[in-house]
Amino acid sequence: MSDAKAMNLRFPDPEQRAAIAAAAREAGVSMQEYILSAAYDRATAVERRFLDGFKASMARSGAAFAAEPGTIDPSAEQRAAELAARRELEQPEQPGRGHAA
Repeated sequence: MSDAKAMNLRFPDPEQRAAIAAAAREAGVSMQEYILSAAYDRATAVERRFLDGFKASMARSGAAFAAEPGTIDPSAEQRAAELAARRELEQPEQPGRGHAA
């Protein structure tokens, strides 16, 4: 008897189940593995996006602390770049191809 427990794969929408089953077959994996892999991919994409934003923020902060005291006030160009970066981080992420969830 196996200690592994099967994931309960109930789908209220039969078309969704069929699409996921087809994608899993195409990938050569079980539906459970396909769904878990898609969830992991989505979670790590969110993590990467956060870390990229954090690194960019650290780089901007480091530049501000390294600046000469008289140059602390950001230029219009730097303010525009920061605004663009903020907008990019606030945009919802586009769903990737092959995600089941």
